[in-house]
Amino acid sequence: MAQHTFDYDLIVIGSGAGGSAAATIAARSGKRVAIVERDTFGGDSPNWSDVPTNALMHAARLFDEARHGSTFGLRTSTLGYNYPSIRAWKDLAVKRTGAGGSRKFYESQGISAFNGSAHFLSPHEISVNRRHLSAAKFLIATGSEWIVPSIQGIEDVTFYTPRTILEAIRPPKSLCVIGGGSHGIEIAQLMATFGTKVYIVEKAARLLPKQDAEVGELLEKILTEQKGATILTHTKVLSVTKEGLGKRVLISRGGVEKHIKVDEILIAAGRAPLVDLGLENASVKYTPKGIEVNAHLQTSTKHIYAAGDVLGGLSNTHTALLESRVAAHNLFQKTPIVPDYTATPSIIFTFPEIAHVGLSEDDCTKRDLAIKKAVAPLNIIARSNTADFRDGFVKLIVDRKGVILGGTIVAPHASEMIHEVTLAVKHSLTAKQLADTPHAFLSWSEAIRVAATKLV
Repeated sequence: MAQHTFDYDLIVIGSGAGGSAAATIAARSGKRVAIVERDTFGGDSPNWSDVPTNALMHAARLFDEARHGSTFGLRTSTLGYNYPSIRAWKDLAVKRTGAGGSRKFYESQGISAFNGSAHFLSPHEISVNRRHLSAAKFLIATGSEWIVPSIQGIEDVTFYTPRTILEAIRPPKSLCVIGGGSHGIEIAQLMATFGTKVYIVEKAARLLPKQDAEVGELLEKILTEQKGATILTHTKVLSVTKEGLGKRVLISRGGVEKHIKVDEILIAAGRAPLVDLGLENASVKYTPKGIEVNAHLQTSTKHIYAAGDVLGGLSNTHTALLESRVAAHNLFQKTPIVPDYTATPSIIFTFPEIAHVGLSEDDCTKRDLAIKKAVAPLNIIARSNTADFRDGFVKLIVDRKGVILGGTIVAPHASEMIHEVTLAVKHSLTAKQLADTPHAFLSWSEAIRVAATKLV
């Protein structure tokens, strides 16, 4: 029987973190590779999410620290900001990162790059801008997009998402943030720092409901006491209407209805996988919650794999990159491997930063695990005095043998500190081993040693 000939050995659909690594790995191993991107090459993280948000948060943090410099004897009463210049800094950070609009990079690697929406015509063929392309294998890494919740009148008003608000000409005078998860909280703090009156509406009992209770409670305290935000938990948005140049938001809290008048609305209540690409024609099983894959990231059609947000999990950029590398291996190697999520940290770039790895206390409760926990508040270490920052903590969780199962850090440099705990979780280190490790005096990481010592 004659062997099928295809245009490519591999077509990757989506050029974000879930697709880029696999495309590059396959091309460098001599495969004929094409990559298809419906939006801007590079995907969400470098263009409209992690990189630009972090760049703006960095500027906001500098502004906030300088504004409160009188504590240290600094005269900052005339301090101000120019938001167009701050946006220009954000654009420079995106450009420097280099992943945004990276079509030329792929082409320099010998990868054919196509800009357009991919649609499966058959298990081995897709169309892109009416052009037919075929491949022996596929990787679907289309990611996800912000969803608009079912709110009466929402289609009749303009609103921001965490993507579009980054392009705002200036911070609004007032903003209603719908959704108290990580993205909503980051944007809320960012805008509040630049003077916006912020309302955060969250249907759960606390902010950041997927984190341990201490985290959401501390962030609520910081946002209300330091930023003047109004936090409305246990609250549902019933409707939105235009009112003059602003918006009128009707909420229900504890059975009581109330109106909030704001200039702008930010919808940050969740994302949905991008699965509208003719998957039925390729016999790929999926639901609105994502593409179904086995442990090796293989879909119901054996030559088609999927990675990243399109799987519908609680993904992030470094997890998508991990899955992309695993998929690249499994697409062309005989012995498949599985992604190891055991010690994947998650970061929220508020100030203080929030970092978590391993099992949370809620996870352990659901699994009925016998654990011990210890919390070390930042104000018990010397660095909190020299930096005049006393809100935050390190929380560690261990099993009966003292092996570290997980940790949460709320601190100015939590995104760096968490990797010590990540290493401990990854290699099953004990609290005693962590406590016995010398930690430099006047480092924030001393709080990790103190928490570990409490568990010995």
